Amino acid sequence: MDQFYTLMSQFGVSWPKLLAQIIIFVTLYLTLQKFAFGPIIKVLEERRRRIEEGQANAEKIKQQLAEAEKHYEEIIQKANAEGQHLIDEARKSGEALTQKQAQEAIRQAEGIIAKARADIEIERNRVESEVRGQMVSLVVATTAKVTGKVLTPADQERLNAETTAQLAA
Repeated sequence: MDQFYTLMSQFGVSWPKLLAQIIIFVTLYLTLQKFAFGPIIKVLEERRRRIEEGQANAEKIKQQLAEAEKHYEEIIQKANAEGQHLIDEARKSGEALTQKQAQEAIRQAEGIIAKARADIEIERNRVESEVRGQMVSLVVATTAKVTGKVLTPADQERLNAETTAQLAA
């Protein structure tokens, strides 16, 4: 064991200095761990969570939009089927009625189809507008959370315009 101490002193190792350096290193490491590494990791984890939350919300909105599109297609198909049914009935009864009565029934059926399509289009536009508004709000909120600052009205307006342009594309 004595040879070990001799060998270490030949290499310039001073035990008191080495022990002091180890204590300083451990103290510095523990201090950095508590006051620097921990908070930084916490902030990064929070940002990651917010980004994932924003992406999940965006996916949810896309899914809602797809469901709304499917619902509108079903309504259009139903309206077309009802309209076609009315047209068929009008044609059948038109054989027994005069030419003028048959034309009136077809015109009414087409009017019903046109009105149904207009109503569907109005409802579709309303839902799309609502979804766009929610998407814009989510983008602004997510951007504010991710950047960690309060967005000015100009920033919000710019983000609204960019998001609306991307949704329209």
